[in-house]
Amino acid sequence: MPTYAYACKDCGHAFDIVQAFSDNSLSECPECQGALRKKFNSVGVVFKGSGFYRTDSRDSKGSTVSAAPSAPAAPAAAPAPAAAAAAS
Repeated sequence: MPTYAYACKDCGHAFDIVQAFSDNSLSECPECQGALRKKFNSVGVVFKGSGFYRTDSRDSKGSTVSAAPSAPAAPAAAPAPAAAAAAS
């Protein structure tokens, strides 16, 4: 069952309560019998299981996206002459 947050419009009393989806919203403050409003917070979403990643729905044999052409290999640098290194 979900937990709902309420706040009183008159006295500012705030509280949380566990209610079933089928229960009616509260309308009266338990402290001052003033009008209540339901507070809405951001929902924490947790994705569990398969199917939430880009690769989960792809065929493992191939991809529909073509690979970028590879760049030609750069020429190897010529090694320094051994005689010049020995003379120094």
